[in-house]
Amino acid sequence: MMMKMLAEGGIPIVTDEIRNADEDNPNGYYEFEPVKQLVNRQSNWLANESGKAVKIISNILEYLPPAYHYKVIFMQREINEILASQQKMLTRRNEETGISDEAMRQQFEQHLTAIKYWLGRQPNIDVLYVDYNRMVANADEYCERIAEFIDVPVDVGKMRAVPSERLYRNRSQQPK
Repeated sequence: MMMKMLAEGGIPIVTDEIRNADEDNPNGYYEFEPVKQLVNRQSNWLANESGKAVKIISNILEYLPPAYHYKVIFMQREINEILASQQKMLTRRNEETGISDEAMRQQFEQHLTAIKYWLGRQPNIDVLYVDYNRMVANADEYCERIAEFIDVPVDVGKMRAVPSERLYRNRSQQPK
């Protein structure tokens, strides 16, 4: 959702469009395969992407080279919703994780604690935490904050139009 919001707002997006929109993510994935190579310290592609948005999952953030300054919009979502969404996707693909939801929850919560601690100690990384559930319920609350955080002109009206209750299918509770 955030990558589509940034794209609609006018921010150039770094994506290879290899993974197309599907039933699990109707707005698309906005992924870029070279991001995965950050774990192998392959980051030459970053030199050409200043001023653009790139989707990086949280367990790869610590591999960002310290030579650059980053603005990270860190999407947070209720863990039960993440697990439900992942389970639906795996079921559709006829795949299994081999790990219980409770074990997955514990690993994810430990990871989030560690990565947030790490992010807070990085002088070259600014972070804006965005609550997915609240964003869907009231995009106005965050769109102005996001525009201010990234500090480049964006079309906030177009950004506001992206969060959709229709796509909010894996609810564990009502938004806060």
